[in-house]
Amino acid sequence: MKLIAKQPYVKVQRVVNSIEQKDIEEERVLYLYDEKVVSEHHEFPIQNILDMSYRTVGSKGGLLYLHTIKGIYSYTVKTSPEAFIGAWHHPDFAE
Repeated sequence: MKLIAKQPYVKVQRVVNSIEQKDIEEERVLYLYDEKVVSEHHEFPIQNILDMSYRTVGSKGGLLYLHTIKGIYSYTVKTSPEAFIGAWHHPDFAE
């Protein structure tokens, strides 16, 4: 299994107690291998990924979408995932 690309993303967890609400950001990484894409809690075989897309949100990043045969998974990114998506779309990807 060969690592092709990495894309940092953040998981935002909201913590609420009786006096305040906090958003805690956890830094994570999405890995693109020649056989699968791996996140913190999911593995997607390459043949199950139909597409990848990106939508900017405000001025501080956006959402990376993995379109799979089991639905769409979104990942909050602070940097553009264009290189990550480009690596997946590259014609020599399977080599």
